[in-house]
Order: sequence, then C-alpha cells, then structure tokens
Amino acid sequence: MGSQENLVADVTALAERLAQARASVEQRFVGQHEVVEQVLAAILAGGHALLVGQPGLGKTMLVDTLATVMGLDSQRIQFTPDLMPADILGSEVLDVTDSGARAFRFIEGPVFTQLLMADEINRASPRTQSALLQAMQERQVTVAGQHRDLGRPFHVLATQNPIEQEGTYPLPEAQLDRFLLQIDVDYPDRDTERGILLATTGLDEGAAHAVFDGPGLIAAQRLIRQMPVGETVVDAILDLVRAARPGADEAGPWVSESLIWGPGPRAAQALMLVTRARAVLHGRFAPVLDDVAALAAPVLRHRMALGFAARARGETVDAIIARLLAGRAGLTQAA
Repeated sequence: MGSQENLVADVTALAERLAQARASVEQRFVGQHEVVEQVLAAILAGGHALLVGQPGLGKTMLVDTLATVMGLDSQRIQFTPDLMPADILGSEVLDVTDSGARAFRFIEGPVFTQLLMADEINRASPRTQSALLQAMQERQVTVAGQHRDLGRPFHVLATQNPIEQEGTYPLPEAQLDRFLLQIDVDYPDRDTERGILLATTGLDEGAAHAVFDGPGLIAAQRLIRQMPVGETVVDAILDLVRAARPGADEAGPWVSESLIWGPGPRAAQALMLVTRARAVLHGRFAPVLDDVAALAAPVLRHRMALGFAARARGETVDAIIARLLAGRAGLTQAA
C-alpha cells in the first residue's frame, strides 16, 4: 500500500513539474499545444522524435527551447548534402608530441551530448543519415573499432522538410522506426499566428527557464515505466497495431489493398510508453483510451507505407489510421 501511495505522490509531483515545463516552452513556441505535448511525451518515454513540416514553422526554436527547459547539454547539426558520418560521430587524429612520439587521439563529434538536434536531417545522404542509427538505438557509437558510450540521457530531436522538396532524401525505414514519434508541424491558424506575432516581434520576447536537469529527467523516465496500464488500454494498443499490418488476422482486407508494410512490435512498445507520458501530462495516474487515440497517428504514421495503387487513389496514411481508430470501440480520432 505504501509503495502505491508513493507512486501517486511521485506522479503528482511530476505532473506539476511538467506543467511548469510546458508553460515555459509555450512562452516561446506559441499556440502549438499538441506539438509541445507530443515532444514532451517522446522525451518522457525516453525516445527520439521526428518533427516534419515546412521551413519557418519554429521547429528549430522548439528544440532549442526544450534543451533549456529540460536542463540538458545540447548540440546542433545542420544536415547538408556534403555532411559526412565523421562530422557526426567524431574521428581520430594523429598527435605528435615534442619528443616525436605519435599517438591517435579521438575527437568527439556532436553526437556526444544529451539532446542532439538534427536539423533538416533528410538533406544529408543516406550514408550520413545511417550514422545515427547505432547511436539512436544503442546509445553508443563505434569509431575505429572501439565502442564509445553516449551521454545519459540521450535524445535525438530531428527536423525534416517534406520529402517533396528539392534536395531531400527519404529516411531509411530502419531509421524511421527508431523515432518514437513523427510529429507533424502544420501552419498555425489565424489566432495562433496573431499570438506568435505579438509574442515574438516586441522587445520582450518570452524566455524559457530550466525546470528539469539530466538526473531529474532520468528519474521521471523511470517513473513513467512504473505507471500501471489497464487491460483495456493494452488490448486497444495491440488491436490497433496488429490491425495495421497487411495480412495479419486482425487486419481487414482493405488494409492489404492499401499498405505494403505496417508497424512492428516497436510501435506497440512506443504507444504503451507515450500513453503513460500523456496521462501524466494531463494529470492522470494511468493512461486511458483517449491517450491511445491521440497518439496513434504520431506513433504509426512513419511505420506504415502505402502501396502504389493506394497512392494513385489519393489515400493517405493518416486517413488509414483514422479509419482503423473508427473501427475500434472506445477509440476516436483525436482532434
């Protein structure tokens, strides 16, 4: 009983700190409440997030603000077509001492940080993009045959321009799957854009302040994993993920007609974790079906691929996710 009471008290305290963190972020990143919530959920769940949207929508500023609010050391990489893997991971250089002795010395790349901002990640070549794969999955890199651990915590928040733009390369499926969430950043509505204008073009622009630090964030991530998840929510996650796989027993025939591949077990793990995080962000002690519905698209959209015929018909992955949600009791597409 005591441990349960401690868990409730810890979750309550975490929810209060998260409310402060969210308010601090939204002083600078105005009006995009769902985007802020999803990024915070990804970090709380211990994962990485891919922010997709047109240039100029504040994605870079959001990541920079999050580094301040979460109290994390951060590095930024501007991805360009000529960026090389060593520019991310680091490299060994040959040092010569005054006595003439020679020895290799490793110079760490920007990946050795706690929060890595990968700006316009899809403007680099696939070879360079893949340099992040091991770092994102294993929290370590291998350079010159030696394994080197990264910082703790370690998160990648990448921004991506729509792949239809010139000079972009699609991310490999294996790397996409390493991102816990794909967060679409859309144009703001009129009222939101008005708020942005008033908040960012005066002398006193909103300033973020630190609410967490590295050890505090790690403790919060451990707490998220201790939260209970009801059988109804677990079943909803399994039903939804398995229904999105072409050829699965739970999937309708129309799924195989529209998709060439669907989400694997990592998607179900991601949805389980971020629903817990969203519950805390909303001041609850356990996730509910609304959390599953709200985060289904960010978790699934980059883990599904349309077939040629579906693209020709004008179908979209988000529309398929909405249809999957509509076909399950208790789940509705979140606004």
